[in-house]
Amino acid sequence: MDLAGLRAIKAVADTGSVSRAAEVLNCVQSNVTARVKRLEQDLGVELFHRMSRGMAPTPAGRVLADYADRVLRMVAQARDAVADAAGRGGRLAIGTMETTAAVRLPPILAGFHADHPGVELTIVPGPTEHLLGEVLAGRLDGAFVGGAVEHPDLFVRLAFEEELVLIEPASGLSSESGRSTLIGFGRACAYRMRAETAMREAGRVPYRVMEFGSLDAILGCVAAGMGVTILPRAVVERAPWSTMLTARRIAPDLARMPTSFVRRTDAVETVSLRAFLDAVALASPLALARQPPPRWTGLNLSKAAC
Repeated sequence: MDLAGLRAIKAVADTGSVSRAAEVLNCVQSNVTARVKRLEQDLGVELFHRMSRGMAPTPAGRVLADYADRVLRMVAQARDAVADAAGRGGRLAIGTMETTAAVRLPPILAGFHADHPGVELTIVPGPTEHLLGEVLAGRLDGAFVGGAVEHPDLFVRLAFEEELVLIEPASGLSSESGRSTLIGFGRACAYRMRAETAMREAGRVPYRVMEFGSLDAILGCVAAGMGVTILPRAVVERAPWSTMLTARRIAPDLARMPTSFVRRTDAVETVSLRAFLDAVALASPLALARQPPPRWTGLNLSKAAC
């Protein structure tokens, strides 16, 4: 059993066919088939059901594919950690909600890049539910997510705390249609969930929802009078939106929204990741790195936000 064999097993299990696995691995199909057969012979079990259209893992194949995923993830982490410790820089892939990327991260990233120019840092935006899945799968080293989260495989630490507000055009809403139209991200977003609750509690029912995938698109549509949204106050306080939009308070129990940083419990905290969290701490009033020894809490995926 070697790494190449484990990569083949995982690729076939993930894609459901030898041909697609060969594309993922950038090799010929015969190599993938040979590695799968060799592992089946070594272990004395069938790892896949061969069907007319593709392959499906057997119970034994699912077990091995799960171990292959963990082993390959640990190997990648070990390589990055060694490069990191040797002072050759490292690689970090950090996920973030779009609002956090727009408002909180620019000064953090500027300071981190100035102090650690050798680190290859990738920022991946997305809604919380997607980011949590990417962290759990090991494709992200960590992510900034919104709302209360709980999962046994995640370390969670409070990074920022946002005040959510109802955002309307500064010129006011001229129609009942705009007053009862909620503009926001998709359902995987925590702000969306809070926004719908706030609309109901404010009596703005029935209401309709217009979904957009970009923060500026949401704010632009609100500024045009097409509807309202609920987002962090810090978003609307930036230029040019501060002169085009107005913020109204919502109920305190809906307004408070924590943003946490999550990573896998079994992930190695590299020098680069620790330095990144230190940079977050310098910019955050909650001072991540200066808190008492971390008391990690969990995030409830059913309450995930964007």
